[in-house]
Amino acid sequence: MTSTPATTQQHYYYGLGRRKCAIAQVRLFPGEGNVLVNGKPAREYFGREVLDLIVQQPLRAVETGSSFNAVATVLGGGLAGQAGAVRLGIARALLVMDEANRQTLRGQGLLTRDPRIKERKKPGLKRARRAPQYTKR
Repeated sequence: MTSTPATTQQHYYYGLGRRKCAIAQVRLFPGEGNVLVNGKPAREYFGREVLDLIVQQPLRAVETGSSFNAVATVLGGGLAGQAGAVRLGIARALLVMDEANRQTLRGQGLLTRDPRIKERKKPGLKRARRAPQYTKR
């Protein structure tokens, strides 16, 4: 992995993914099935095997995944949110590549953006819903 595919002039498929506060811009290039996140391999970047499996999910769902390299640029959020954002970005890029993938990706829930975000803190409470501890005396 001496140079990233983004430096060469190749045709790519683009997908944008969001999850919690994370935003991922994903490009799919013809290749061997490698996934780079912010210039590092996905396994090395995320550090946990579970997060790497989440990122690989759309490529496994569509059996052509081993013939594409994914290059993702991720901003914001934590590791779990970033993995979810990259997953959605890869799924959307696969959809741009071939509209026939829609049924497979939709069936596994990979095209649905997860709307859950952190709830704001409310006045008079310690957190969003946590009330101060009750004292009898």
